[in-house]
Amino acid sequence: MTTATATDSEFDQAIALEPDPGAPGRHLGELGAGWQIGGGVNGGLLLAVAANALRQELPEHPDPLSISGYYLAPSTPGPVSVRTETVRRGRSLATATASLYQDDAQGAPMEKLRVLASYGELAALTGEVRTSAAPPELPPVQECVGMEHAPPALIEQAALLERFDLRLDPATVGWALGQPANVGRIQGWFKLADGREPDPLALLLVADALPPVTFDLGMPGWAPTIELTVHLRAVPAAGWLRVSHATRNLAGGYFEEDCEIWDSAGRLVAQSRQLARAPRAQG
Repeated sequence: MTTATATDSEFDQAIALEPDPGAPGRHLGELGAGWQIGGGVNGGLLLAVAANALRQELPEHPDPLSISGYYLAPSTPGPVSVRTETVRRGRSLATATASLYQDDAQGAPMEKLRVLASYGELAALTGEVRTSAAPPELPPVQECVGMEHAPPALIEQAALLERFDLRLDPATVGWALGQPANVGRIQGWFKLADGREPDPLALLLVADALPPVTFDLGMPGWAPTIELTVHLRAVPAAGWLRVSHATRNLAGGYFEEDCEIWDSAGRLVAQSRQLARAPRAQG
């Protein structure tokens, strides 16, 4: 497969923004239909759109180190605007906010996502690593389950899966056959389908890219994100990413989903936690 460049990658086109010359700190873009899941555009993609606006506002601090998004309402394909505000700009770290808007049925701007983030430069961080974490043990890529084997109903409600080259660990896809493991874990190998290599903004998408872990609990259906926080630890190396999503607690109709993303060099490059609403009972 030919690797997509930043100019022709579907992901880069999806997060592309232009400054609004009439409103400093405001950026304009278009959300594409190919990034939908369930009732709206994927939360990780929306976080990457907001993060791109902040990157443009903070050129000396190009990378999100910690970014949290609160999802106020579903976003849909169509025009989008992002308003940014720099809270503090230091030598090695900047803090800023971003709000993503789309027009409502009456044409009035409606806030869909609010973000608070700390930005720095991942490439400038020290190489010291002290960790007890280990990458998930996965079968080789060729022995994992690709999206061509996914149930048609899943693809119908998750168009964005066609943007991914996702190979799931066979031990975590029993739900696709009506036999969930009830462990609360889904993991596998990840690449963008057009070959575009990972970078910090793409990691924000990856953090919300796998099917909801509630599938493994026998709960199919859309699980809308309430809040998503991603910590980025390093610039990822080119190649396949190992991604693991897990939950330990579902209560009161909500669950947490913890994600780890490991690059081809065996480094933990991103961690995330989100709070999501459990899928509604079918039938």
